[in-house]
Amino acid sequence: MAYTVLIPQDVVEEGKKYLTDRGYKIKMGSGVTVEAIIKDVADCDAILARTAPFPREVILAGPRLKVIGRHGVGVDNIDVKTCTEKGIWVTYAPESNANSVAEYAVGQIIALARNLLAGDKATRSMDWEFRNRVKGSDLAGKTLGLVGAGRVGAMTAKKAFYGLEMKVIVYDPYVKAIPGVPEATIVPDLETVFRTADFISLHMPATPETRGMIGKKYFEMMKKSAFLVNAARGEVVNEKDLYEALRSRRIAGAGLDVFDPEPPLADNPLYGLDNVILSPHNAALTLEAMTRMAVHAAMGIDDALSGRTPKWPVNKPVGK
Repeated sequence: MAYTVLIPQDVVEEGKKYLTDRGYKIKMGSGVTVEAIIKDVADCDAILARTAPFPREVILAGPRLKVIGRHGVGVDNIDVKTCTEKGIWVTYAPESNANSVAEYAVGQIIALARNLLAGDKATRSMDWEFRNRVKGSDLAGKTLGLVGAGRVGAMTAKKAFYGLEMKVIVYDPYVKAIPGVPEATIVPDLETVFRTADFISLHMPATPETRGMIGKKYFEMMKKSAFLVNAARGEVVNEKDLYEALRSRRIAGAGLDVFDPEPPLADNPLYGLDNVILSPHNAALTLEAMTRMAVHAAMGIDDALSGRTPKWPVNKPVGK
């Protein structure tokens, strides 16, 4: 009997084809709520997971589950601990979207430095004098501070240093050097990044230690001319503190792709600010990255169901 793979949220055809070409049966989910997934997973051997929640009750509702392949890199929506206890592999796709997110971060830096959003609005309203009132800034020689230097952070450093001639400083307690960018300076603490950088780009995961880490204390250290970019996880920033820093012009601006919660609530005060560029958590959602994420998640599922150790495992299940 063919193994059945549940896909609660649709993925590109290449990912599904990777599975069907290898004999797997695909079951498209009936919804993305916990209740819907509990109902759908009962007869499935694997899940190709995107952003829907997969808490303990979902895992326990799938007695045949052997693997969850994450479409992307974040696994904070999956109860990895329960999966490990139940002998279920969790895989992810760390090589799928790093370049796409790094390009987004650099794009935000350029847009903020050159007032692109405000300039577009002014031009459309026939405000030609905007060009004389508001001046952007060059990036060459400016300092980019990175918080987190995994794949995305390292690629952002490389693009900023070699492409934009920016200085790069990095805080990451787990790295000693940035691959491909030996000129980047590793600093010993967050304070150095926030006091020194002209642009700060966040690239760390949401963990119990990092949730709410970036708040008023650090915003008060920043230069008034400095900008914050967050394409990591909304939970790592205290959004109320960020709003106050932006509203009061304590910092110059921000570019945000992620929020807490997501999607943002209708009354989120960030909507009313003109010094922040917002996007709907789509930094990684290029055509190319979506294909890589789907295929790499499918590869992890195929590895596990074929009895191989997955290429990109998140956990080491009991009994494996």
